[in-house]
Amino acid sequence: MAKQITYRRVYEETSPKDGKRVLVDRVWPRGMRKEEAHLDEWLRDVAPSSELRKWYGHEPSRFPEFRSRYLAELRDAGHREAVEHLRELAAHDKLMLLTATKDVDHSQAAVLADWLAKSR
Repeated sequence: MAKQITYRRVYEETSPKDGKRVLVDRVWPRGMRKEEAHLDEWLRDVAPSSELRKWYGHEPSRFPEFRSRYLAELRDAGHREAVEHLRELAAHDKLMLLTATKDVDHSQAAVLADWLAKSR
């Protein structure tokens, strides 16, 4: 049975209710030491490509197109192993997807959480 999937900024306080904490950014969060992040995993390969991330530029008006392009990337061979691993985690544990992005509702973490919840 699939568990709860949520997301938030990696800079926020950790909680025992987080479940597995997985960073889904391609680059490490600025100003954060690894031991401060309290991560279970860092899945760089599930993050959007550098090209897509740069095109998007966290512009909310581009989010629908970003979402569409990112979902297409998740289906390609370069993301397959990381996507399957994330699905496995979501199937067995409560999952907290983490990102450094300020606008988490317009981030890859939000897209992933929605996508994982719908693909159970």
